[in-house]
Amino acid sequence: MNQPVGHSPAPLFEPVRINGLTLANRIVMAPMTRRKSPGGIPGADVAAYYRRRAEGEVGLIVTEGTWIPHVTAGNGVDAPNFYGEAALAGWQGVLDEVHGAGGKIVPQLWHVGQTHLPSEEALYQHPAAYDERLAGPSGMVGVIGHMPKKLAKPAGKKTIDEIIDAYATAAQTAFSMGFDGIELHGAHGYIFDQFNWSVTNLRTDEYGGDIGKRARFACDAVREIRRRTSPDFPIIMRISQWKIHDYQARLAETPQDLGALLEPMAEAGVDAFHCSQRRFWETEFDSHLNLAGWAKKLTGKPSISVGSVSLEVDFLTTHAGKESGVASIERLIEMIERGDFDMIAVGRALLVDPNWAHKVRLGQLDAILPYEPGAMNELT
Repeated sequence: MNQPVGHSPAPLFEPVRINGLTLANRIVMAPMTRRKSPGGIPGADVAAYYRRRAEGEVGLIVTEGTWIPHVTAGNGVDAPNFYGEAALAGWQGVLDEVHGAGGKIVPQLWHVGQTHLPSEEALYQHPAAYDERLAGPSGMVGVIGHMPKKLAKPAGKKTIDEIIDAYATAAQTAFSMGFDGIELHGAHGYIFDQFNWSVTNLRTDEYGGDIGKRARFACDAVREIRRRTSPDFPIIMRISQWKIHDYQARLAETPQDLGALLEPMAEAGVDAFHCSQRRFWETEFDSHLNLAGWAKKLTGKPSISVGSVSLEVDFLTTHAGKESGVASIERLIEMIERGDFDMIAVGRALLVDPNWAHKVRLGQLDAILPYEPGAMNELT
């Protein structure tokens, strides 16, 4: 027996545009790093994984984070590269499968930012030594459970220019291959976020200062990406308040601060903001709007929300081994109907059930598969 929803899911299945891209519906596959690309090369199994979500009626797929072509970009084994002949051949296979199923897909371009050692295990350790080659924006490095530790000096202009070039090169590659746009991972304490956040950007040059000035790194990267692609090529920027090492962190304390950060990015060429929250229904700045709602209100650009969609328990609880039942999407539909934000990204629920969007469209909520521990470790 189908489980109906009080509100029709129809608003989720209305078309929406991001610059020159028209999407059939408002459901986005959230980027989920799963490290299933040995040697940085996505294989046929990865292509089939993404194809299943396209066949399940996802409007837009945002891939897992992909390393841009810079020596300091990555810190994890078996996460995919977005450079090199073999890796790009693998991504061509992904693209062909998704487009063959009628889907749309953008790669998420990723640089982790400052780490003192190029490994995931060392990401938040105190540095034993300092290597300028691995320097981030301000000479700060994140530490789990503590404020970031200050190092010797920030990255120089040459390093910044090289990283901007690497982002633009990756974006130009995606454009040339026929991807439907790109997403820049500007959230969770990674490199764009390190420049944007007052705690990790202590620079006194043109890349530091107040919150609007701290956006310059992102703006410079976006302008160069736009120059190397086309006026209608979609550029999505992912942002968050929280950081991997600090869920209570705040990028912006007021709407004015958030506007001062996002408006220059929109002017530089960002077409949509993907606003990461742990729970999509949690609001910002003592209002009825969540982070995606404020991004849309302040910039006039389409926005994507995300966070525990269709799950009864949060991210940390499921990763601690607890299963999650299927939660109501009533509030989500209400927020979409109200126009708070334009799209919703679905992560773990879509990971375990590739047909999540299809079942929602048909009102078959009781047929949605529950999230089980270990789902992130399987290529489903």
